[in-house]
Amino acid sequence: MQACYFIVRGRVQGVGFRFFAEREARAAGVRGWVRNRADGAVEALAIGEAPALEAFRRRLERGPAAARVAGVETVPAELSSDELRSHRGFVVAPSE
Repeated sequence: MQACYFIVRGRVQGVGFRFFAEREARAAGVRGWVRNRADGAVEALAIGEAPALEAFRRRLERGPAAARVAGVETVPAELSSDELRSHRGFVVAPSE
């Protein structure tokens, strides 16, 4: 089990990106959360096996139709085994 943060930049707020990410994470078998950041980016914490995380990243790079994704940064997340287990599904979290 691995965990990473995906920071998505571009025109990604106000276009349904978080709800797109929630749906795509569930389809990829990824757990965690997604939220809007104050700097205009969207951030997701994703937990899953490497192939599922890569599939989720590819979906984030595409984004919903109204979005214009400029880039997706991947940052490894250092989570304890308790933190890894605490995420049961994938949710839209409150904005930063």
